[in-house]
Amino acid sequence: MIQPQTYLNVADNSGARKLMCIRIIGASTRRYAHIGDVIVAVIKKAVPNMSLEKSEVVRAVIVRTCKELKRDNGMIIRYDDNAAVVIDHKGNPKGTRIFGAIPRELRQFNFTKIISLAPEIL
Repeated sequence: MIQPQTYLNVADNSGARKLMCIRIIGASTRRYAHIGDVIVAVIKKAVPNMSLEKSEVVRAVIVRTCKELKRDNGMIIRYDDNAAVVIDHKGNPKGTRIFGAIPRELRQFNFTKIISLAPEIL
């Protein structure tokens, strides 16, 4: 469960290292964001000499949460960290590589480009 002021790791090579959630896109009254939700975030830590810089406001999609994800078949998936992938306004990732495991639930939210770049799909 991601809410405003939550810090997230970045799971791609876009140049950002840490994000802080500012807002959840698509819901004015929702308190938490889950896997597959788009958020507005600010970059808190970035790699020098890259296209993204510190204190830049970006959109990101959540790909891993510490809070467990329950599937219809009863399987429960839990990750060690909260992570997101930086995207543009069309939903395409800004990085060219994705790090770590990605849940297959992203496919039903039309993030197929992220799915195709991921090394492992759970």
